[in-house]
Amino acid sequence: MTLEKTSIRPGETTLPFDASTADDARLAFIGRIRSPWTDRTDCPKNMRVARETNQKARVEIDAPFRAALQNLEAGRHIHLLTWLHQSRRDLAVQKPRSAETASGTFALRSPVRPNPIGLHLVRLLDVDPASGQLVIDAIDVLDGTPLLDIKPYFDTVDRPSED
Repeated sequence: MTLEKTSIRPGETTLPFDASTADDARLAFIGRIRSPWTDRTDCPKNMRVARETNQKARVEIDAPFRAALQNLEAGRHIHLLTWLHQSRRDLAVQKPRSAETASGTFALRSPVRPNPIGLHLVRLLDVDPASGQLVIDAIDVLDGTPLLDIKPYFDTVDRPSED
């Protein structure tokens, strides 16, 4: 698969290599996201915008991983870690369309990064462990995006204290 290379915006710089050529990580995709978004121009830019569309999404867990869904409960929040497979992986500095100045990749929530891992906090609406189907409140990724992991959200450890 070839990644779409868009033009470099003013202020952007590339890495001295394309991280998509790295082969040192051996990740196992555990499923796929099924979203209403098939085109990058239609896909919401973040979870807030995704929720505003009022469109639910599904997570399909592959059969070998379905036992790991035990004790996941509808109504709870979970973190989904996705592999943003259609994102470029070669920018060190980026200038988002909505920004006036460029910023380092690690200061942005952009999907363009050396390792295009997406982090999504979603509400779990329904769980069917037998079929591996999860219904979630919204998502901001393209249909077919590979799923790397699911982690529960725990208010007691994930919410920062108000110092």
